[in-house]
Amino acid sequence: MKDLHFIGIGGIGMSALAAAAADLNWHVSGSDRGAEKSENAAIFNALKSQGIAIYPQDGSRFAEIELPEYLIYSTAIEADNPDFLAAGDIPRLHRSELLGILLEKFNKLSIAVTGSCGKSTVSGYLTETLERLGADPVMISGALSKRFRTPENAGNYRSGQGRYLVFEADESDKSLLRYGADYAIILNIGTDHYDKAELARVFGEFLHNIRRGAVVSQEVFEAVKAVIPATLPVRVINGTAAMDSLAQYLPGGAEPARAVCGDGAMLSLPAPGRHMAENALFIRALLNMLEFDDAAVLQALSSFDGVWRRNDFAGKTAAGAQVFDDYAHNPEKIVSCLAGMRERCTGNIYAVFQPHGYGPFGFMQEALREKLDGFLRPGDRFILLEPYYAGGTSSFSPHAAEVCEQYRRISPHPENYLCFPDRASTAEFLHAHAGTDDLIVIMGARDNSLNIWAHELAGK
Repeated sequence: MKDLHFIGIGGIGMSALAAAAADLNWHVSGSDRGAEKSENAAIFNALKSQGIAIYPQDGSRFAEIELPEYLIYSTAIEADNPDFLAAGDIPRLHRSELLGILLEKFNKLSIAVTGSCGKSTVSGYLTETLERLGADPVMISGALSKRFRTPENAGNYRSGQGRYLVFEADESDKSLLRYGADYAIILNIGTDHYDKAELARVFGEFLHNIRRGAVVSQEVFEAVKAVIPATLPVRVINGTAAMDSLAQYLPGGAEPARAVCGDGAMLSLPAPGRHMAENALFIRALLNMLEFDDAAVLQALSSFDGVWRRNDFAGKTAAGAQVFDDYAHNPEKIVSCLAGMRERCTGNIYAVFQPHGYGPFGFMQEALREKLDGFLRPGDRFILLEPYYAGGTSSFSPHAAEVCEQYRRISPHPENYLCFPDRASTAEFLHAHAGTDDLIVIMGARDNSLNIWAHELAGK
C-alpha cells in the first residue's frame, strides 16, 4: 500500500491520517468540498507543503493515468460522491481501517484516547506531556495542538522517534471497534451520538481490544465492569479505590488553578476548570502505569499550550467583554466549557451555540436544556444559531428558532434563551449588551469559520 486518495481530506481526522501516511513516504492525494474556504487554509496549506496534491471533489483525480491503489473515506461521505462514482472498482478503506494499518506500520506502543467528551484535548495534552518528558511521541489526533503547529504541520499529527504513539479513537460511528491498542483512556459517556447504554456496550467491547492496561472514569467503570477482561489492568479515576482520584479542585485567581490528588499530591493546572483537573488526573494515571517518574509527570502536567478552538481567547470587544471560541458541541462539553468560563469572569456569560448538524441537534436538544437550566444564572444568555450544514442528507429539522421557542416555553427561566436569524444580528445584540465584566463564548463543531467570527467580534 503506497498510493492513497482521501475523499474529504480536509476533515480534522482525515487530514491527520493523510499526514501520517505521507510521513511514511506513501503517495497521498485528496479532494475536499471545502478546500477553497479561507477558514480551512491552515490544514490545506500544511497538507500541500507535505507534497499532498489537493483536487476538486469532482472525480478529476481519476482522469489521470496513474490511479491510487485505495480510496480512503469516512462515514460522512455519501454513496453518490463524485469521487466514488469516478473511481470505479478501486478498493475502498474506511478511515478506521487505515488507522489500524498505520498503527501496525508505526510499530510503537499505542495509546488510544476515547470518550464522548475531551478526547482531542487529552490526546494533545498527553502528547505534549510525553514530549516534555523527553519521550518524543507520535500523535494522530482530531484537533490542532498549538505546540505542534507550523506552516508545514496543521497540528493534528506529530512525527516522533520515541516508542509511544498517541491517537484519538472515535466512538461517534463505532469505528473504534475496528482496531486495538496497547493502552487506553476512556474519559466519559455522554449524549452525543448514542444513548449511554449503547455507548457502554461499545466501550466494553473496545476494552477487549486493549492489550496492556486502561484508565477509565468511575462512570465508565460502573457501566462496563461486568465485561472488563479479567487480565486487563484498569485504573479508575474518581473512584473510591483510585490513588489518583480528585480530592479537591481549587479554582484559580491570581494563581493558577490547582488540583489536590487523592494521594495528597498537589497539581498546578495549565488552565482553569474542573474538567482540566480531571484530564490531568487521567494522564497522570496512565503515565504512572507506564512507570514514568511521578514528580516529573506532575511538573510536566503544569504546562500545556492547548488545542485550537478549545477555550481559545480571541480578545475583547470595544465594550471590554472577553471573547472566547470553543469546539463544545454536546450537552456535557457545553456545560463543562461554560463552567470553566465562569471562573474567568465576574459578570454574565453570553454563550452562542451553533449545532454541528440537524441530526445531532435533534438528538441532544432535551438533554441540553436540562443541563443548561441547572447551570445558567438569571443574567446569562444562551443564544442558538441555525445548525451548520456540511452537505449530504439531512431532514433540516429541528430549526434553532423552534428549539428556542420550546426552551422558553418549558424552562423556569425563559429569559436565558434567545435565537437570532444570522451572525450579524447576533453580533449586534452582543455588542449592545455584553460589558466589561461579561464574557462571550462562541461554541460549535465542524465549522472553522466560527473561530474567525470570534476574532471579528473582538475587533480583529
